Formats: sequence, C-alpha cells, structure tokens
Amino acid sequence: MFSSCRLPIHRYQLHPPRDPFTVFNPATGEVLCSVDAATAKDVDTYVAQAHAAYQSGVWSRAPLLTRSTVLSRLAELLEKHTPNIANIETLQTGRTIREMTSQIGRLPEWLSYYSALLRTHQGFVAPTQGKLLNFVHRVPLGVVAQITPFNHPLFIAVKKIAPALAAGNSVIVKPSELAPISLLEFSNLTKEAGVPDGVFTVLPGYGHTTGKQLASHPLVRKVDITAGTQTGRALGPVVGANLAAFTAELGGKAPIVVFDDADLVSAVNGVAFASFIASGQTCVSGTRIIIQEKIYKKFMQAFLDKVERIRERMGDPSNPQSSMGSVISGKHLERIEQMVRSRKSGEIVAGGERMTGKSALDGFDLSKGSFYPPTVITDVDTKDEIWQEEIFGPVVIVNKFREEEEGVALANTCKYGLGAGIWTSDLSRAHRAADAIEAGIVWVNTHHRNDPSSPWGGMKESGIGRENGLEAFEAYSQSKSVILNTATAEESRVTDDWFADSGDVKRYG
Repeated sequence: MFSSCRLPIHRYQLHPPRDPFTVFNPATGEVLCSVDAATAKDVDTYVAQAHAAYQSGVWSRAPLLTRSTVLSRLAELLEKHTPNIANIETLQTGRTIREMTSQIGRLPEWLSYYSALLRTHQGFVAPTQGKLLNFVHRVPLGVVAQITPFNHPLFIAVKKIAPALAAGNSVIVKPSELAPISLLEFSNLTKEAGVPDGVFTVLPGYGHTTGKQLASHPLVRKVDITAGTQTGRALGPVVGANLAAFTAELGGKAPIVVFDDADLVSAVNGVAFASFIASGQTCVSGTRIIIQEKIYKKFMQAFLDKVERIRERMGDPSNPQSSMGSVISGKHLERIEQMVRSRKSGEIVAGGERMTGKSALDGFDLSKGSFYPPTVITDVDTKDEIWQEEIFGPVVIVNKFREEEEGVALANTCKYGLGAGIWTSDLSRAHRAADAIEAGIVWVNTHHRNDPSSPWGGMKESGIGRENGLEAFEAYSQSKSVILNTATAEESRVTDDWFADSGDVKRYG
C-alpha cells in the first residue's frame, strides 16, 4: 500500500462544536475525518466578523505593498507544504498522487501573480474636460463569498482567493462538503502568512443551507461559484436580489475537433489527457471527440490502445505509477452508470462498467472504491442526453465529420461553451476554427493549459464572468473616480456660480 499520508486531526471543529458531517476516501470507502457544519447563526456571525474586518481597514486599506508581501509569503508557505496538501487532496478526492502533486505545485503561481500585480497595477487619469483632475483607482467590494467544488478543491479555491485578497476584500469560502480538508489546512497557512483575523474564513457546510445563506446575505457584495449550471441558475436570482456581483463558472461539455492533418500521436495523447485527467471530473474535460473522416480509423485504433493502457494502470491513487483515480463518491458513480445505460444511441467500444476486483498494477482492491474505467462510446446522436449533458466522469463520445464546417457545427451543437480543443497542422484552419467555436477557452494542439494571467470562463450556459488575470482582479474591485477642481478660487467664483444674478450660460456637468 502506498497510502502513507494521515490527516493531522480526525475532526475539524467550530467552537463550540456543531453537528459534524463525515468525509470519506472515495477510493477505499474509509472515513477520513468529521467536519463541523456551520449553522445559520454561524453564517451571520462570521459574515459580521468579516464585515467588521473590512470596515476596520486592517486589510482593505492596508498599503498595497503590505498585501503584496503577505501574498508572497503565503505562496512560499504553500510551496513548502505542497507534499502534505497533495496527499490530502488524493485522500479526499481519490485522484492520483501524481496529478495532485503536479496541480498543487502550481498553486503558488496564482498568489505570486497577484502579489506582483499589486506592485505594478496603476490607476489612471481620465481626460475630463476643463480645469479638472480626474484620477481613477480601484477599491475593494467588501465581504465576498466563494463556493467551491469537489473536483479541484484547493486549486479552484486559490484561483478565486488570490485576486479577492489582493483587491482588499474579506473572503469567506464554503468548500464542498465532499472535499473540505485541504482548504481547512490552507486557512492555517493564511494565518501564518499574516492575513489578519476576519479577513479570510473557511466555513464548512452544505450547499443548500450554508451556501445559500452566504449567497443571500445582505452584507455579501460578491458571490463567486464553481458549480453545475442548475446551481448557477438557482443562486443567480438570490445574489441579484441584493444587487451583489456574481461570477459563475458552470457546466461544460468540451468538444475536441481532430482534423485529418493533425499529428496523430500528439492528438491521441492530447485527447486522452483532455478526457481522462481527474477521472473526467473537470468542466473542460474533452467529452465530445469529433474526428475528421480520413483520420478516424487510425485515430480510434491508437486512442483505444491508449485507453486500455490507462485502464491497466489504474490502482491505488497513492501509487505514483497509478494512471487514473476514482470518482468522488458512490452516488456520483451511480449517476455516471445511469447516464451511460439510459443513452438512446451509440456503441460502447471501451469501458462502460464500474471496476471491481484487484488492480493489475498493484493489487489494490478496486471494489471498495468508486472506480469507473475510461469509457468510449461511438456514433452518438447529437440529441442524446450524453451528447448534450455533462456526465462529469471518464466517459467520452466520438463522432466523425467530413468537412471543416461540419466539424465546427458539431462542436457548437451544445448549450455549453466553456472549453474546446482543436488538433491540426494548418495554422489558417486553426484560426478559423478557433474563431468559429463558441467557447470561452479554445486550445490548439494542447488542452487544459491554465495560467494565472490567462482569462478563464465560459460562453452560453457555461457561466458568467472570468477567473484569472486582470479581469479577475477588477471583478473583485470597483473603480472610484475622484474629480478635483484645479481652477483658482477667483475663476471658480465666476465660472461655477450657477445661480448668479447675471443669468449667463454656465457649464452643466
């Protein structure tokens, strides 16, 4: 067994203790720990504390250099604790240690990016007419709430936390009840880095209670969620009722269009990564593989060989040689099975049934966990549920096309528009197809590349707003315009007396 990691404590408690929920390891079914769920009173209390911290100015009005220094220190601490947090992520998500070590290792980049932004970002002077000096700078929003998912527990959270803290807000995060542990551990690092009390809070609880109450709280000035589209639709009106800002990264059903001039080996490797990383539990997973007719046969032969090798190397997620982990829970596994079984079209050519028995890689008992193999289904009708809806598991559907326009049309035959991929050696075609595909992120000859400077968000029913980059920083702040009259007092007496007895024409506005 490779599961050498043990959690630092068996129960994460609020004070005084509350009714806890249980966190399981989805790869073994074992209990990891219990976590106290926040009550309605707790939500009010912690929001009030966050608001008091914001109003005090201890962080919201701190010098930008101070905020920058704290974020840099937090990045260093997170880098130092990467091995431990990666192990925690593997335990609570069932994802492989190889994936989680690589992913957590990149998180300090987001904190460092926004630390640097604070040192370099500048306001501006607007070209206002007359003897006026109009300078514009950005100020924080206040208390912001973030509701994060189970699939990338700390990664998605830090993408939101970094710009929110940089902008000077007080931040409350409600992690998924399926995978809250890494965020609870991260909160200890924020204290060590010097984030003041009340400025950053992790508030565990259930989405339908704690999450909804946070989203509806009148002191919360922005809500940022990563969730399914149904959740986004439900919370949008709740947030809007308070005239608060709303960012929502929602569902996806990413198409990957493989043209016949693509490098075959690179395309197969890239599609496999796009489809099966995180056991297919990402909103940009390549789930609709659309292959040009001339390359279809060769691609499918190589792709199915790759899929089989991935399946053969599935084992203990804590084994560095394991290729792919479990899905998040038994309930989620049943949902995947149901969607595959209830399809109205298509032929399963690989996978299609939950995994049982001992792993060929390391003898790990797959029966105890929620393991589903990489699954490939061909010739699916575009009206079928598995073409249209997010499965959120290691299941891909494959269709073929003849002409470029048909391939792009198939890519766009979906209500989602978060991510998409294109594989081609033709630069002109790459530009044409990328422009025509309705997605907020389009990768060409790669997939799932992410950077703190690169905007991340969707079109259509895949969400509202963007993460990353300057856009995220500005979404967590608001502009403030200060206009100074630079005219002399003598000039102002003449030009600005609107109600002068003379009745002369004066400037209005």
